[in-house]
Amino acid sequence: MSQPRVTIIGAGRMGQGLGLALKRRGYKVVLVNRGPRDVVPPLVLHQGSRSEATAGAELILLATPDDAIASVAADLAAERAISREQVVLHLSGLLDRTALLPLEESGAGLGSFHPLQSVAEPATAAERLKGAYVGVEGDERALIAAERLANTLRMIPVRIPAEAKPAYHAGAAFVANYTVALVGVAERLARSAGVAEDIASRIYLPLLGGAVANLTSLGPAASLTGAVRRGDVQTLQAHLEALSSDDRKLYKTVGRAAVALAREAGLSGEAAARVDAILDGE
Repeated sequence: MSQPRVTIIGAGRMGQGLGLALKRRGYKVVLVNRGPRDVVPPLVLHQGSRSEATAGAELILLATPDDAIASVAADLAAERAISREQVVLHLSGLLDRTALLPLEESGAGLGSFHPLQSVAEPATAAERLKGAYVGVEGDERALIAAERLANTLRMIPVRIPAEAKPAYHAGAAFVANYTVALVGVAERLARSAGVAEDIASRIYLPLLGGAVANLTSLGPAASLTGAVRRGDVQTLQAHLEALSSDDRKLYKTVGRAAVALAREAGLSGEAAARVDAILDGE
């Protein structure tokens, strides 16, 4: 029996990571990039045309930046590189199958496959992706192919309606991007408190790991700790007085989201109102 064949267009970290993970599962992977690029062995860049690269592939993955998806789809359509027997999935968390509209006349299955995981090193992608969720969307053939791909990678597929993708993707940004940004703020505050730079860069990471462990087993409301959860307005006031104007605004914004969780976890209405008063004050 011949190996399943997947063509991946785009040799960034996610494209290479998926390619390496699929090769480990016995897939034949063809990797395509617009220009020369160093890739992690045993991956090699396809040297021929895109139509040659996609010929015989069951699945084509567009691992390009979001703003390139439509133009790549248009190029594939112009080259008649996609046939009705194939499925094309892009990896955008925001865009839906309509980003592939130029390929609609091909009759191929069209959809999206968005791994809810960050891949910094392609060589470790197989382990990083295992157990992660993946948002899948598209027509029925695309959904079936996306769920099959998720199972191959030992990921957990979740169907996301096309119209809900912006909200879904905003949630991912809060977790993957803004958590990192908040840790960056915390690191800066540690340095301003006199913590040595090499220590400040990692002093809060065990704390973050503990929070993640709690979230995994308990969920957000039950995992919330700290001054907001306790209704400790004196601590909140001290924090606010120690912060710059911009950091104070950020603290208050995040704090208001924490109040909602604290109420859910059992903070009394009276205590929550006192916290709100502190966060709403000048």
